[in-house]
Parts: sequence; C-alpha cells; structure tokens
Amino acid sequence: MARQKGIIKLKGTIGDITFYKTQDGHLAREKGGIDANRIANDPAFQRTRENGSEFGRAGKAGKILRTALRVLLLNSSDSRMVSRLTQSMVKVIQADTTSERGLRNVIDGEAELLTGFEFNIRGKLGSSLFAPFTGGINRVAGEISVDIPSFIPSNVIAAPGGTTHFKIISAGVEIDFENETFVEQHSETAITAWDATPTAVISHVNTVTANSTKPLFLALGLEFYQEVNGSMYSLKNGAYNPLSLVQVSGL
Repeated sequence: MARQKGIIKLKGTIGDITFYKTQDGHLAREKGGIDANRIANDPAFQRTRENGSEFGRAGKAGKILRTALRVLLLNSSDSRMVSRLTQSMVKVIQADTTSERGLRNVIDGEAELLTGFEFNIRGKLGSSLFAPFTGGINRVAGEISVDIPSFIPSNVIAAPGGTTHFKIISAGVEIDFENETFVEQHSETAITAWDATPTAVISHVNTVTANSTKPLFLALGLEFYQEVNGSMYSLKNGAYNPLSLVQVSGL
C-alpha cells in the first residue's frame, strides 16, 4: 500500500496499480493475489478457508448486534466501529473449544469477551461517566437493568466543551446468533442539565425473554446536548457520545 502525493489524486485502475480513497487518504496498491478458484479448492489453502469462514461468521454476528442496538448507535459510534467489533467477535469465536476449526461460532465461544467493548472510540464510557453504577442481568426474570445513585453531573460526568445538558441511555439485548434474531428494549433519562444540581436516582429495567438460553447484553451510554435558544441539539452530531457493553452473559 502506497500513499498518493501531489495535487491530482487518482481513482481507478491503471495497469496493475489500483488507486483508491479511504479515510486515511488517497492510496495506491498493486493488483495481485492468488486465484480465487485455487483458494476455494486447493488443499494447501484449507486453513485459509477455515479462517475465512470464521471471519465471515464474526462479521455476521457483529452485524446482528449492531442492528439490535441501532437506535442507540445512531448517535454513538465511530467510523471504525464495524471493523473493531468484527475483530472482537473473531476472538469470541476463537474461544470456542467445542467445535472444529472452521466451524467455531459465537454460541460455543466466550461472548463475555465483549464486555467493555466501546462503540465510540472517540468518547469512551470509562472516560466520561464516573458515577458508580450497578448493572444486572437476571436471566430467569428476563430483566437487564442498571441502577445509578443520585450524583452531581458536573462532578462525575466529563463532558466535551459546549455541553449544557445530557441524558443516560441503556439497552438490554437478547441475541439468537444462529437464527439471526434478537429482542431489545432500551431506556433513557430525561435530558438533564449538566450542572451542580443532584440528579434523581436512576433505575432502568430493560425486559427480554424470561429464562432465555441466548447471550444477553447490557449497554450503557451518554448523549450530550447543547441548548440554543431554548432548543436542544445533539452536541457535535454525537461525535463524543459514549456507548459500551458493560455486562455480557453468554452460555
């Protein structure tokens, strides 16, 4: 991979060189690689096929999780979130000690490895919310909850410049990775002033299927706002809104 320099930037293919644009700038690379038919059939590429199968399974699992949390992710994700989540899902799949290589999956892996995953690398929950909270996953009752005692916002929320208000969001998600279905419920506080006024006690209970045998996830995040002439606007289009998986229960 080479970086294009100069005033004129190229796109497309000239000879064996492909020119393209990414978020890292204008790049160029040489065409090449091994014939796809050989990769699909040559015994020498068995490991490659197995890795590709599991990588594809990780990408699909990540997509289901993103879809389940779509409402919250609209304002709380970064441009590399998809690839970062896929990489984390690969680690979950590789933790499967039951299935054969190439057939490993999320269900038999360690979904708990996703605990702490940050959907927005530019605004991490651990660097934004310092109020103590208690997360809970009650599999029998199908309740995924978070409780936060009263706190002073300006003391325990590290807000980006321009913030005047905020709200706390959470979601409980049950995912059937095999059938690509999910159950999701989310909660949010009212938009609250970011000042020295103590908040009320916050208690969110998000309901999923009782006695579920599927992986369960608790997501917690913040959304920052700026008040202008009595109206609330998402601060910098949500660029610094954190959202994190604070608790995960796999089986």
